[in-house]
This record gives sequence, structure tokens and C-alpha cells, in this order.
Amino acid sequence: MDLATILGIVGGIALVVFGMLSGGSISAFIDPPSMLITFGGAIMATLASFRLDQILTSIQVLKVAFFSKGPDYEYTIRTLVGLAERARREGLLALDEEVSTLEDEFLKRGVQLVVDGVDPELTRNILETELSFIEERHGVGIGIFDTIAGLGPSFGLLGTVIGLIRMLGQLNDPSSIGPAMALALVTTFYGAFLAYVIATPIANKLKRKDSDESLLKAIEIEGILSIQAGENPRILEQKLYAFLPPKFRKKVQEEREVEEIYGVKEKT
Repeated sequence: MDLATILGIVGGIALVVFGMLSGGSISAFIDPPSMLITFGGAIMATLASFRLDQILTSIQVLKVAFFSKGPDYEYTIRTLVGLAERARREGLLALDEEVSTLEDEFLKRGVQLVVDGVDPELTRNILETELSFIEERHGVGIGIFDTIAGLGPSFGLLGTVIGLIRMLGQLNDPSSIGPAMALALVTTFYGAFLAYVIATPIANKLKRKDSDESLLKAIEIEGILSIQAGENPRILEQKLYAFLPPKFRKKVQEEREVEEIYGVKEKT
């Protein structure tokens, strides 16, 4: 579960609701026709912008935003180094026993290509093509929420224009101008709420997760090709950690030093 996403969106909604309540009754912000224009219009326009099957996959995309964990780079690197050590000792065919134990499907397919003796250049092409399709699928999910974020304020403005037109038709009754203006502006509020509290944060979170997964897959591709080339496991480890930010590499190094110290103490 991604607590940052949940806390951010729930907290944003709570703050908006608190602001609505602090000035009086929340009923002033509730107008079903304005909701239909803003939320319904944005959803319908998004439906028109994508295929139905792509829209349906947005449910799975939401699960990624709220519940998926970030990639464990260190675990992946240690797994690749372990595979490299065994391949160096026993040969590439020995990795056939390791394939069934791998949970990452992308890594599993890559190692299987190595075991099957596929040419290194073809292995790279296959894995990079699969990665490009993964990124394309992620791009569709991101695009759906980016579209909603862009359309929300537009339909909010459209609802405001409709409300102003109705208000101008009632100028002969000055007492109705204030309430009519308030209702006209409610749609703008709905549009901003949909875009900036819900859709944009989800789209940004999905972009971050897509970037993280692309980095993980790049590490796996480089590790698989290095194993196939028979590189030294220690050199491979340094190469793969070079993909990560210096701050992360420093943290991993500190953890390793602590493990080595405790390991020495246990032996003594």
C-alpha cells in the first residue's frame, strides 16, 4: 500500500472539506446539475478520447497508484549477482534451475533467453521491445488521468458559462442574482477539485512509478546481458549499483559495512 498517495489525496480532500465547512453550510457547494456537467462531462470526453478496453484498464492503474510498492532495486541487484556467480561456477545452463524460482516475470523471461542460448543482440532487442510496450501501456493509464485533469477545469468553466447565461436571463429579479452567481461558480470549483485534488496527483504518481519500473527493467536488462557475457560478478554488482542515485548507493554501502562488522563479531 502506498501511504503517500492515500494520505495525500485523502488529506487534500479533508482540507478542502474543512474549508467548505468553515464558512458555513456545506450545502452551498452541492449542486447536482453542476456535478453532472463537470464530472460527467469530463468522464464522457475521456471516454471519447480512448478505447473502451483502455478505460477499463484504468481500474488496474488505480490499484498501481494506491497499493503497489516501489521496486526493490537492492534485491534485484543481489539476485542478478547471485545468478552471475552461479553461471560463472557452473555455466549458463545451470541457471535453468533458477528460472522457476524467480518472481519477476520480466527477469524470468530474460534469464530463460540466456539459458536457451539466444544471441546477445537478439536478447537485448527482445527485452527492450518488451520494455517499450510496458511503457506504452503505462502511458495510456497516465494519459487517461492527464486527460481528466485537463478536461475538469474546462467543463467547470463550461458549467459556469451556462450558469451565467441563466443568471443574465433573471436580471429583472435582483434577489436571484447572488444565489445564481454562487451556483454558476460551483462548477468551476468542481472542475478545479477534480483536476488538482484527484486526477493530477494520481497522474503524477503513475509517472513516478513508471519511471521507477523503467529503471528497474533497465537494471535487469544490463544484468542479464552481463551474465550472458560472463562478466565478473563483483564488476557486475558495481555496474548495476551505478544505475542508482549516489545517496542510495551510499546507504547500501553503509548497510553492507554494518553487516560485515556484525558478521566478523559473530565469527569471533
